[in-house]
Amino acid sequence: MSKLGAIGHRLYTGEISYDFIGRRRRWYTISAILIAVSILSLAWRGLDFGIEFKGGADFKAATQVNAQTVDSMRDALRNSGVSDLDEATVNTIGDNQVRVQTRTLDPTEEVPKVRAAIANEVGINPDQVAYSLIGASWGSQITERALIALAVFLVLVALVIGIYFRDAKMSAAALIALVHDLILTIGIYALVGFTVTPATLIGVLTILGYSLYDTVVVFDKVREDVRDIRSSTTRTYSEAANLAVNQVLVRSINTTVIGVLPVAALLFTGAVILGEGPLKDLALALFVGMVAGAYSSIFIATPLLAQMKEREPDMKKVAARVRARRAKESQKDRVVATTSPPPVAQAGAASTSATEDVEPSNAELEEASSTVGNGAKKVSVTFQPDGRSHRDGAAKRSQPQNKPRSQRKK
Repeated sequence: MSKLGAIGHRLYTGEISYDFIGRRRRWYTISAILIAVSILSLAWRGLDFGIEFKGGADFKAATQVNAQTVDSMRDALRNSGVSDLDEATVNTIGDNQVRVQTRTLDPTEEVPKVRAAIANEVGINPDQVAYSLIGASWGSQITERALIALAVFLVLVALVIGIYFRDAKMSAAALIALVHDLILTIGIYALVGFTVTPATLIGVLTILGYSLYDTVVVFDKVREDVRDIRSSTTRTYSEAANLAVNQVLVRSINTTVIGVLPVAALLFTGAVILGEGPLKDLALALFVGMVAGAYSSIFIATPLLAQMKEREPDMKKVAARVRARRAKESQKDRVVATTSPPPVAQAGAASTSATEDVEPSNAELEEASSTVGNGAKKVSVTFQPDGRSHRDGAAKRSQPQNKPRSQRKK
């Protein structure tokens, strides 16, 4: 068995355990700091919406892409004679096309100048530069539909979890964890300055589903461990929930690592290699959301659930029974400790010393010699403490000799 597998087995059996529930104030503080940073980032920098949301012009031209394509195209836009193009987005599509996104342009004066600048840079006719104007109304429609989809998703999540677990508090804890993940993801977007595109919305909705999946897995184990909690005298609800979190901890870590590794590769490719495009927008939302979802399912959702359940009258009675039993067992252990006999070695030593104290000396035994009967000889009894056996004395007495019958005295 591997080392991680051995740790997982010990966590599952309860041999080792980390008190996630008991340290919930620490996790709440960490989450509060992260949420505060996210809100400050939104207030300070705001979100950089793409042209799909705020409107603009989109140009595409065929060219052979190389390392200098993006920089040379930015220089061509600055020299086009059109103002406020410094924040234009330039990215490549494959190895044979370049894409330019700008602010909303005047179709009669500014669009022809930008098309001519792009055509001169790539060496084609201005008519071969494709363009489309995107109005702000289209972006507002996308935003409205995204918010509707998010609201419907949250309502369905609450209903499904409430029906499946038959516990409204589990639904509330799961929704709070989802909102936590959503705020963190949007805050990270504002902090790093990535552009919000339709790919970002797809990523956000995807990570909400992932976060919900991880939370449901943990809650399912919690429900299994607290099934008979109302009649328990050994564990409180928080202790049973903490055991469930420890039992699924290794599984959650493995699932998160396996899911995050390919997303991290997508993020590196989109942000470092390609530089621009929807790939990095999608990958960032997935990366932040998956990590935040794994964190919230362990450190936010389950501690919140345990805290809400411990306020129920039945759970308070269970906690009182558990405390009473533990107090009784502790008192019994103290009584046993105070009435236990001394160790065997000490008892043996004490008896040996007692024996040595009452052992008579030779002189005392000689003085205590007595005469048995009238005119009997005085018999002296001597105690030999040197450990010699009675065979030593018998060896000094004369032993009978076996003589032939002819030599015996008659």
